[in-house]
Parts: sequence; structure tokens; C-alpha cells
Amino acid sequence: MLPSEIAPNAATKEKEVPKQTNVQVAVRCRPPNSQEKASNQPLCITSDQDARSISAAYGAPGKKVNKNFNFDKVFGMYSTQGEVFKGIVQPIVQEVLEGFNCTIFAYGQTGTGKTHTMEGNIHDQEHAGIVPRAVRSIFEQLEAGDAEFTIRVSFLELYNEELQDLLVPNNGKAPETKLKLCEDAKKGGVVCQGLEEVTVINLKDILGILERGIQQRQTAATLCNKNSSRSHSIFTLKLNIREVNPQGEEVVRHGQLNLVDLAGSECVGRSGAKNDRAREAGSINQSLLTLGRVITALVDHHQHIPYRDSKLTRLLQDSLGGK
Repeated sequence: MLPSEIAPNAATKEKEVPKQTNVQVAVRCRPPNSQEKASNQPLCITSDQDARSISAAYGAPGKKVNKNFNFDKVFGMYSTQGEVFKGIVQPIVQEVLEGFNCTIFAYGQTGTGKTHTMEGNIHDQEHAGIVPRAVRSIFEQLEAGDAEFTIRVSFLELYNEELQDLLVPNNGKAPETKLKLCEDAKKGGVVCQGLEEVTVINLKDILGILERGIQQRQTAATLCNKNSSRSHSIFTLKLNIREVNPQGEEVVRHGQLNLVDLAGSECVGRSGAKNDRAREAGSINQSLLTLGRVITALVDHHQHIPYRDSKLTRLLQDSLGGK
């Protein structure tokens, strides 16, 4: 899971949030599934939430080697959806309400539980994932305040490097007009031309939109995962908040939250992917590789960031390292 946040036009905020903290990495370990339990294989991963570290054991019996990896946050295999949201997402929601552009990724190998973490059961508060919890928190805080606000949402799928609008019913057919990425000359940055943005007025509306989009996502069975996501999905909330400060001045804040459920990386040989599935895996791995290069370049403060090498990174350019 890769939460990242960049402050737009906030010089004072930059002093409070050092650049090196803009990209944070949290790890969530899933418990063994039924197939893994039946095989009686020993666990090779142990986690220490207090020390924020993961230990991986590998090698032949009697010659096992342990390697430790440290992260910003670590959640054990029996961590709850609520713990993950409170530990990672709640602070980022506050940044969005203050007018920041923020992005949260669920990243990892296929079958590791990314979609469960991001979506979960959207109609069950206990098992709801990051996306429904984030929109619920945003609505509750905005409705409790005195500010005027509008919220627009979009739901985009990136499948085989092709953009598809998950809010437009396709009925199994290719869309009549393809979505395109282009530069916005007036506002600056990258926009998706033709993408539908829906204005929502309450939580029920937004959950209905989310459910409709989830049903249209590309999934397929592999040897690693019976219901593997074969596309990247990007659920975006754009907030426009207008209020009057104690000095009587009108203040307008624009915040944006991108919630990204990435398709899982996979080894084609292990997953059994063939023909179309194998081509999907190649496209998935290529875009994830580009995302990794972009994040590495941002963390190391390189002069050139390869946003244009992938539609995924170009689409999220403003929220990853832009304004």
C-alpha cells in the first residue's frame, strides 16, 4: 500500500511536511488461505507492528535465512479494516479536506488481498474497505461543518493500457468513443477527455456509484487467484469547499483524493496465464514497473520523472509529484 500526498500551492504546509515524508509505504499481511492451510506449509513471513518491520524466512531446512524489512506502517495478518483505515487513511482524508491532492495505492502480487483492503464489503461497516470508509468520513465531516461544498466523483479503469469509464454501462461492448489523456491548457495538468464526473449529494449516491463501477471491472480466474483483478481502477473524489474564515474572508479549497486498486503483479508461469491472460499480465507488470520507477525517481529527487512512460503514471501525475 502506497499512500502519497503532495500539497498544492501551500508554502507554509511545505515547511510542516518535509519532502521525504510525501511518499509513505505501509504493509498489510494477509492470513493463509484454505489452500495454504491444507498444504501445511510453514509461514515464511512474520510481522512486528511495534517495530514496523517484516521478517521473511527463506532457504532449505537447516539453512534458513531471515531478512528484515522496515516500513512506515506494518499491519499483521489479523489486522482489521478499521485499524488499517485509522492508521493510514484517516490522516490523508484530513489533508484532502484542507485542499491537498492525495493518492492511495494498493500494490502487491496477485492474490494478496488488495481489492479486499480497498473495497471490502461496501455495505457492511465492519468489513468495508478503504474506499467506502474514506467517502463516509469525508461526508460526515463536511456535513457536520458550516461550509458549503460540492463533491464530484469518477471511476476509471485502465485495462491493457486502454482507459474505460466504469460509470458508463458497456453491456459487454466496446465504448463508442475512447477516452484520451490530454494537457489542460487553462488549469494545467493532465485530464481524461470524455470521462464522466458525477456530482453527488449524499453517501447513498456515492455508494451506489461505487457498486455500479465495481460490477464492471475486468476480473478473471488464475491459478494464484480465483477472482483476479485484471485492470487498475481509479476512484476519484474532487472536493470544492467554500467557507468564511474568522476574519470574514471567503476561502475556497479544492481537494482531490485518488483511491487506486492496482492489478496484481504476477509470474505468468506460476499463475498459468495463457493467450489473453498472458497479454494482460504483461501489460499489468509493465505499468507497475513504470509506477515503481516514478516513485523511486520522486523519492530520490531526480530531475526527470518518467510520468509519460505509462498512462497510469501520467494520469496521476498531479497527485504523485505535481501541484
